[in-house]
Amino acid sequence: MQILINADHNIKGGKTLADSVRATVEDALSRFSAHITRIEVHLADENAAKSGGNDKRCVMEARLEGHPPVAVTEHAATTGQAIDGAADRLVHLLEHTLGRLHDHRGHAPAPVAD
Repeated sequence: MQILINADHNIKGGKTLADSVRATVEDALSRFSAHITRIEVHLADENAAKSGGNDKRCVMEARLEGHPPVAVTEHAATTGQAIDGAADRLVHLLEHTLGRLHDHRGHAPAPVAD
């Protein structure tokens, strides 16, 4: 599973942030790795230097083998919260999407590990 990270010029963190994002994505989505070819993470600070609540945005897009990509968006007060929230949303979306695909084809759904 390839993980691509894109951040606008207002997001600070560099390599430390990129390593943290990779760890979060790998931890949250490892059980789906057989179905995912690539994850794209887009980070943005929508208000830039201005203060304001929930102005950090994280969009995660999962490219699934043989299926259209799926994406989620999370807004939060901090970049970390936005990343964690987007990862949680993507897990739920993939559980639903892959479960539905497997059920439709008469196969067992993807295993869910806690």
